[in-house]
Amino acid sequence: MLTNQILSAARVMGLQARRNYGVSAVLLAKASDPIQQLFVTKLREYAQKSQSAGGKLVDATPEIERELKQEMEKLAKQYGGGQGEDMTAFPTFKYEEPKIDAINSSA
Repeated sequence: MLTNQILSAARVMGLQARRNYGVSAVLLAKASDPIQQLFVTKLREYAQKSQSAGGKLVDATPEIERELKQEMEKLAKQYGGGQGEDMTAFPTFKYEEPKIDAINSSA
């Protein structure tokens, strides 16, 4: 008799545990991580500022702009960039067809 009551209680507890797990899984899926939300908010804010800056540095002071210009000039000198050459652009390559002499099979 006591065994039947224990088994019955175990079945009921198992059923309730499954139901509670099913309900809580849905609720936990809707909960958002506050740090993740802050990160996404900051990314969106930076994207908006970057778009309004027009491709330049975001929130740059004149001192930072001057340092950037000095570094770009230093890189241009170090890697052979000429005056007024854009060192941020990807280099373009020109491949010319080699001149090949005709082969004379009669010689």
